[in-house]
Amino acid sequence: MLEYLRNASEKTIAKVLISILAFSFVGWGVADWIFGGSAGDNTLLTVGGTKVSAQQFNVEKSRELAKMTKEEQRKVYADIESQNKFAQQVLADMITEQMVENRANDLGFVVSDHRIAREIREFPEFQENGEFSTLAFDTVLNNSGYSEAQFADILRGQVARSMVLGAMAVPVPVPEFAKVAAYNARYAERDIDFATVKYSDFDVATPTEEQLQAFYAQNQKILPETRAVSYVLVPAEMAQPDKYDAGYAIAVKVEDDIIAGEKMADAAKKHGAKYVQLDAFARDNRPADKMITDAMLARIFDMDQGLESEMIETKDGFMFLMVDKINPEHAADFKDVRAFLGDEWKKDEQKKLAYVRANELLVDLNGGADLQNKKSVRVSRTSGAPVDVLVAAFSNPVGTNTIVPGTDAFYVLSVGGITEPKSDSAKMKHLSKELENMVQKNVMDDYNSFLQREYPVEVNEKVFDKFFQAK
Repeated sequence: MLEYLRNASEKTIAKVLISILAFSFVGWGVADWIFGGSAGDNTLLTVGGTKVSAQQFNVEKSRELAKMTKEEQRKVYADIESQNKFAQQVLADMITEQMVENRANDLGFVVSDHRIAREIREFPEFQENGEFSTLAFDTVLNNSGYSEAQFADILRGQVARSMVLGAMAVPVPVPEFAKVAAYNARYAERDIDFATVKYSDFDVATPTEEQLQAFYAQNQKILPETRAVSYVLVPAEMAQPDKYDAGYAIAVKVEDDIIAGEKMADAAKKHGAKYVQLDAFARDNRPADKMITDAMLARIFDMDQGLESEMIETKDGFMFLMVDKINPEHAADFKDVRAFLGDEWKKDEQKKLAYVRANELLVDLNGGADLQNKKSVRVSRTSGAPVDVLVAAFSNPVGTNTIVPGTDAFYVLSVGGITEPKSDSAKMKHLSKELENMVQKNVMDDYNSFLQREYPVEVNEKVFDKFFQAK
């Protein structure tokens, strides 16, 4: 939604025509077959009291489909997840457009017939030999299925929205002092001293069994929940209506048998479907099975044990899922991880000794002694020392002495003076543009939030569910 607000004011009116011309090339029957229809003028949602009907939504989907390449259309047709994502984006854009149009109405903006006529005459598609052609205009509209009044209404809404959003495209100036402060903060360098105390510098004895058990009691290894799954797949070419219908008919028979009490494996064998059993797996360690997509994985870990899913449409056919067994999250037994605990215990003990040594160095440094084994360097925000040291060097004020924890070492750090950066016009120009974009983004975000508060969206759940079914 916000992305539309950022870009809408940059769109030319001619882009409206592109979607209208393309709309005529999408078959209504195909779109309805893929997405399902909604009878009458049922309200899908309201935006600040303005109704958006299911019919309007279907029209907009068809228009957006027409702008896609054949490959993109094929993906939307065949993949349920892609269908839902596509429909959600269309709906989000419609909501944004309606909010802005509502705002235009509330501000009293009027788009005159004279303005619409002028805009139409300026379309290159309606001109012949540099002049407006009534014949070309009528031909294009007739081919796209729109009357002159319908086209004028669409154009009027686009112009009204551009009047609201036009101010959002104006660059917001950033004060010079802010640019200089940001430049100095980003490119200044710092003089630091730091000493490295590595964990590996300390030797520790081999742990006893009691030490390992005590260590594991405080550092248990938690095994994630795993689930064993089986599924039935009725293959079908989902982009071809006849084969879709044939596959659906078989899937219905499989579903009937499962509901009647037959095992999934038996129902699959009876109707020539594919039956697959998967060993238990965790959410972050899915099996190498193309049917276990992100959406399917989310569904699996939301199901109860021993219950079959409803029929699921996928790009490869119709699917039925069952979670055969759920193994809850639990702590691993000590004996199962015993072999791996020695190295972990050793590193933990080395870390303790390293911290003691680092603390001794810090105490001496704070007492006025020189930092032992130090490195004295001038660092930028991105180079000159380990990353953990750089972060601490620029997040602490000058004069700070501190211990910085790292992955394999502790660092004792002393932050010295600041060296201001040299002037660089190219860097300053780039930073100025970046700051202007940041300010403009904040303005856009605030305006978007205002529109959402001023024109709240209310959804008709019954109609909404027809378009956004969980797959």
